[in-house]
Amino acid sequence: MPLPTPALDDRTFQDIVDEAKRMIPRFCPEWTNHNVSDPGVALIELFAWMSEMVLYRVNQVPERLYTHFLNMVGIQPFPPSVASSNLTFWLSAVLESAVVVPEGTEVMTVAGASGARTDAVVFSTVDELVIAPPVLEAAKVTTELEGRVEDVWDELRFSTEGAQVFASSTMTPGDTFCLGFRDTLAGMVLRLSVTAEAEGIGVDPRNPPIAWEVWNGEGWIGVDVYEDTTGGFNRGGEIVLMVPVEHQPMSIGNQFAYWLRARLLPTAAGRPTYQTSPRLQKVEVEALGGTVRAEHAETAGAEQLGRSDGSPAQKHAVSRFPVLPRRGDETVRIVDGDIVQEWSEVADFSASDARDRHFVWDSSTGEVIFGPQVRYPDGSTRQHGAIPRDGAFIEVTGYRHGGGSRGNVGARTLTMLRATVPFVSGVTNLQPATGGVDAETVAEAKVRGPLALRTGQRAVTAGDYERLTIESSPQVARARCRSAKRGNGTVQLVVVPQVRGDVNHHTIDDFAISEPLMRTISEHLDRHRVVGTSAEVTTPFYQGVSVVALVHGAPGRPAGLVRQRAVDALNRYVNPLVGGADGAGWPFDADLNVASVTQLLESVEGVDRVEEALLFEYDLRTGQRLGAAKDVVRLDRQSLFLSAAHQVVVR
Repeated sequence: MPLPTPALDDRTFQDIVDEAKRMIPRFCPEWTNHNVSDPGVALIELFAWMSEMVLYRVNQVPERLYTHFLNMVGIQPFPPSVASSNLTFWLSAVLESAVVVPEGTEVMTVAGASGARTDAVVFSTVDELVIAPPVLEAAKVTTELEGRVEDVWDELRFSTEGAQVFASSTMTPGDTFCLGFRDTLAGMVLRLSVTAEAEGIGVDPRNPPIAWEVWNGEGWIGVDVYEDTTGGFNRGGEIVLMVPVEHQPMSIGNQFAYWLRARLLPTAAGRPTYQTSPRLQKVEVEALGGTVRAEHAETAGAEQLGRSDGSPAQKHAVSRFPVLPRRGDETVRIVDGDIVQEWSEVADFSASDARDRHFVWDSSTGEVIFGPQVRYPDGSTRQHGAIPRDGAFIEVTGYRHGGGSRGNVGARTLTMLRATVPFVSGVTNLQPATGGVDAETVAEAKVRGPLALRTGQRAVTAGDYERLTIESSPQVARARCRSAKRGNGTVQLVVVPQVRGDVNHHTIDDFAISEPLMRTISEHLDRHRVVGTSAEVTTPFYQGVSVVALVHGAPGRPAGLVRQRAVDALNRYVNPLVGGADGAGWPFDADLNVASVTQLLESVEGVDRVEEALLFEYDLRTGQRLGAAKDVVRLDRQSLFLSAAHQVVVR
């Protein structure tokens, strides 16, 4: 068990009073009235109270020293994590030349749009966005059953009858209509202007069984349909598509191009489908805008930090912090007369000697730290890292600052350009920003510190893998080492990401692991895993659970208020992050039964008694209950529960 925090002086108020009274006969023998009513005793109690307050403060010293000890061994709170979102820039007109949105273009919210805060939240684009006119150069149709590829490029351009969208006479799900482009469409907003007639009748024009997809190098990924006025290729109109930010070329029918395809979907029983294939007379493709990833960050230019005094371990801080991870051109520059040198950032000075131009940049505080001078047991001293010459100017070439949960703004809130971009009329984020997590608190670092010191930085046991996964990013909330396959040395980790906001609004899509977070976790585990092992990172299967309950409200309590409190309690209890009996997230391998739900509902304020409670398995994708009511819903080792559509009736 851990050592208890020592109390440097454990005397209480009464101990001090009793000790002072025992000393009265020795120093003041003429003082004989020691009752509480005596003015002298009242003064003793007053000073005893003041002494107790001083002792309380003295006993807090170990708490403060604890944090300093963690800093001395290199355990510091994690800096905040950066929220990210895709920004869509809309062109003012269809152009015949490319439009470039520079890297670092800043977009912000309207003041007050991010909740109760009045300050605007600023995002900066991560990459350069080039919106170039698309060049369509091929069209093909493929059949799922026959595996046949037919070229319809000439029919689409020259034939008066046009081209048939789906070549198979049986209209098999999986048949595709493919458009080939000369250049990549990654991140582009496309408008397909279609000339067609009502040939493909039989479908719901508001929801045609068509999925748009592009090839990303590993498989076909979905393309969001922003607008479709063609009714499923049945009339002339426009289809506006939001192409993902990844698009790679491939060969279809011996033609190498960047392909965009429309795939015929299978239809559920009773849902209408095409009776005959649609036919297109003409397709024109234009660029309306483009999409690029952006982060919650503001860019600061070159900044002078001061002059070097020539001493070891000197520190200089930038004006804005926390500082985000540095890019290639963001570093420290030393200006000594006509000599300008760019120094290299390192994580620590353990491998640096006096000739290495190294520095450490603390992301949380913004401090730039130069190497210390260390004395060794043999009496020698060693300089770890070079020191700028006395009088030299220290400056940074630039940096970015930001991060934290403040950046998790809602959809369509990033709408203001900080500076105009030629031919760009507007910008917005069609999806909410995610991934922003506040910096680790001192209390959280105190819990993590002893674990890191006790287990080291090598992943050996299941607990090591779980701890290192949580340490890899503030965006990781929970991790479970599900199994270790000794046959091939693969360790499987189930990861639950941080999801902010009201638990009543948590959906299954909120718990998806983004590609950057997946890459961060994998790279962190690769640095610490034992040689010969590999780590596989995945998400749990989220089993939806719907509770139907009949409760009796206490007299005089509004039924609507009691119902809302009961539903809120269920949403919190059946949740991967805050659920379970201890509020730390629903446990892995723990089943849900009617008894625990009944006990929870009976603890809700305003509930007199629970007459009946039923549990239903729930498909979180289709929004349907599965099967009949159960007394117990089982949970396997790969799953966690997630609340869905609870219904509480209050009598």
